[in-house]
Amino acid sequence: MPGYFAHESSYIDEGAQIGQGTKIWHFCHIMPGAIIGERCNLGQNVVVMQRRRLGNNVKVQNNVSIYEGVVLEDDVFCGPSCVFTNVVNPRSHVSRKAEYQRTLVRRGASIGANATILCGVTLGEYSFIGAGAVVRSDVPPFAIMVGVPARRVGWMCRCGVRLQFREGRATCAACGTNYRESDGALRLIDPPDAPG
Repeated sequence: MPGYFAHESSYIDEGAQIGQGTKIWHFCHIMPGAIIGERCNLGQNVVVMQRRRLGNNVKVQNNVSIYEGVVLEDDVFCGPSCVFTNVVNPRSHVSRKAEYQRTLVRRGASIGANATILCGVTLGEYSFIGAGAVVRSDVPPFAIMVGVPARRVGWMCRCGVRLQFREGRATCAACGTNYRESDGALRLIDPPDAPG
């Protein structure tokens, strides 16, 4: 008996690997060679293409497709109907399978509902992509990105609380983690233990 749950309406192709405690809900399709980590939760109508890797504790909400080229590290959150692309210039009559670009979503990043992530970018650790945003370039760790095209409007603690700065420093009001901002980047200062 597998150590994961898959609803009877979902298809798990031979060769897919699914970690302990993962839940796969209605009408999902997990293709051959896909690797899904432990304690993941895939909502309704999620597709994970062949040879894609999802880290541990990844949450993928309804109607999301993880295409070839997309990599999700541990603790990533993909909101409902967010979109990944894998080709810059698609045409129905031209095969671009040799041109798939890598999109890397680093640990702890959150992507809001209906956001679009264009291929070839990296979303930094614990970055926060607002609902409906269109991301066209790399996102620094902890950045809050909103709009079309997405632009940085602030910084987010790894626990998910917006940071308030004074003289280039911030202490999270929720978890007490300390940060320093310099040269357009945010860095942890003496971080406490990672959130659970």
